[in-house]
Amino acid sequence: MSQLFQHLINGIATGTIYALVALGYTMVYGVLKLINFAHGDVMMVGVYMGYATALMLGRQAQSSPWGVLLIFLVAMGGCALMGFLIERFAYRPLREKPRLTALITAIGISFTLSYGFQLDIGFLPGSAPRAFPQIIKPVQWFTLGDPEFPDVVLWNWQVLSLLVAVVLMMGLQYLVYRTRFGRAMRAVSFDHRVAALMGIPTDRVISLTFMIGSALAAGAGLLYAIKDTSVSPLMGLYVGLKAFVAAVIGGIGNVPGAVVGALLLGLVEEFVVGYAASTWRDAVAFGFLILVLLVRPGGLFGRVAAEKV
Repeated sequence: MSQLFQHLINGIATGTIYALVALGYTMVYGVLKLINFAHGDVMMVGVYMGYATALMLGRQAQSSPWGVLLIFLVAMGGCALMGFLIERFAYRPLREKPRLTALITAIGISFTLSYGFQLDIGFLPGSAPRAFPQIIKPVQWFTLGDPEFPDVVLWNWQVLSLLVAVVLMMGLQYLVYRTRFGRAMRAVSFDHRVAALMGIPTDRVISLTFMIGSALAAGAGLLYAIKDTSVSPLMGLYVGLKAFVAAVIGGIGNVPGAVVGALLLGLVEEFVVGYAASTWRDAVAFGFLILVLLVRPGGLFGRVAAEKV
């Protein structure tokens, strides 16, 4: 039973990180009906921004509360700016083009970031993995069993990840359904041309959506780096793909669905690793996606959209 509890804790902790990245996918798709495949690589850029900020602060300052806050603010602010630039110069000129064109552009941006950051030129980090600084010292907040070799351990970063995911989900729900900006987002999602005719600044709404989603990705990336410590330019491809799977499981475009799908995916992966073999983790995760789509083609909380004629 204790082993089951430990797997539940680990699965939820992993799922919360997927959830933060999946929320960015969901926001962009909800407004533009675009799968931003560069989203995971924006997360990777945020991790390296946090890495550089931590090194500049030094060992003592980086682990202080203000140092940790500064690292998160720099990474999230830098990625918000990157999201704005990507939308402004890559996606906005293609807004009236076929969706396949924007999709191919997103894949191109993803490859540019992930493989461009492997160059060891100037400020680029190179392809070698790096150890992320220990800005949050791991602390056991709750244990069961022997104090020296506990059966169940709840770490501080696991609680932090869950709290951040829940607070952001509630904040996004409030933003989308209880604010003027949220009404503008839903109007642009329905038809951006009609929304523009009604006086809604569609370009501003779309840019802000990209900025919020990119900032969320940076925060998720830092939490992921705190957990796994090893960071590399290709980490965004893996985490981004898993977050996209989670968003589809929950129903792409649905904020609570993205969080629920991410938590379910994290639990499925953890149980496969704990009770089967780690080599089966990715295969079972995608098998779970196929099973969900066979039963619910729009995802657990999504609806199949009617085609415009």
